[in-house]
Parts: sequence; structure tokens; C-alpha cells
Amino acid sequence: MKFFIFIPVIVAGLIIFLSIYLQPNSFIGCGEIPNQEVQKCVKADAIVVVSGGDTEARTAAGITLYNNGWADHLVFSGAAQDPESPSNAAAMMSQARAAGVPSSAILIDETAVNTQQNAKNTHSIFTQNNFNNVILVTSGYHQRRANLEFTKQSDTITVRNHPVVGGNDWGWFWWLTPRGWWLACSELVKIIAFYLGATS
Repeated sequence: MKFFIFIPVIVAGLIIFLSIYLQPNSFIGCGEIPNQEVQKCVKADAIVVVSGGDTEARTAAGITLYNNGWADHLVFSGAAQDPESPSNAAAMMSQARAAGVPSSAILIDETAVNTQQNAKNTHSIFTQNNFNNVILVTSGYHQRRANLEFTKQSDTITVRNHPVVGGNDWGWFWWLTPRGWWLACSELVKIIAFYLGATS
């Protein structure tokens, strides 16, 4: 009987752990616009958004950050799911242009097919453009793993996390749906694979 009493406690603890661990947020305590007097809230060189999951929601979050003055450049990364279709990065760029972001502020990587390649390819963009401080935008469940891959590429580039909580894939109540549990648990497995040296 005592075992069954502890089950809700264990499940609640797991939900809290996954919610906190998977989606690190570097902007807790920051306002909507940069604050140059607070180190973690300063303006970045670029905002990088990786495709996957709810790409439209991720892109919208990146555009909002750009419009609020968090960086002067947007970097979009992602290949096409269908080789005969435009890349995800191109679609993200179109979404940004439609929202009023000038083409001169947008850089894209159209070849990355996974998180590891997102990190590798955008690192080249950062290096070429002398970007030393970037804001990484992706879905909340994907934020931890994406950050691991991006920080692995270089210890000279500061990567700050901006998880997207909302959209069709991930929200505060992710634990109420089977898909939410699948996303959370699969990401945890992929993080373990990252530490074991597997491609993610």
C-alpha cells in the first residue's frame, strides 16, 4: 500500500526534473529587451534558430527576440525534410522576411539534418562573422541537447539558451500527453547518447 502512495510523488518528481533539466533558460530574470548592465541579459551577436518539431513556433520566437533588440542577426539552420522541397532554413527565412526582418540580417544553413550538424554548420557561420555571443532558440524539450552540441563546438563562443515553451509540440503541461512523454524521454536517451559519443 505504501508503494502505491509513493507512485504519485515519484511521477511528480520525474515531471519536475525533466521540465527543469531539459529546458535550461538563460534569460530568467531578464526583461523583454536587453539590459547591458546585467551580464546574462546583454545583447548578443546573433540569434540562432534550429528547425525541427514546431519549426514555425521556434522561428517566431527568434523573430520576437530580434524585434526586441537582442541581436542584429538571425541564423536559421535546417535542411529540407523532402529533398525536392525548399530547406527548412529557407522556409524560416521566408517567415522572418514576412515579419519584416531585412534579408541583410539573415544568415542560413540549409544542409544540417540533425542537431550535431546544426551546431557544426552554424559554428562556421559564427566564425566567419566574428559572432562570439549567440542566443540559441529551440523547443523546450530539445534545448539541453542542442546546447550540449553547440557548446561542444567551441569554448570561445558564449551560447545562451532560450527555450520555446508553446506551439504544437511542447508546453508547460507536456506531461498530460503521450507525445509529451515520448519527446521528453527520447531526448533524455539522446542526451545519454551524446555523452557516450553517439551522433545526435
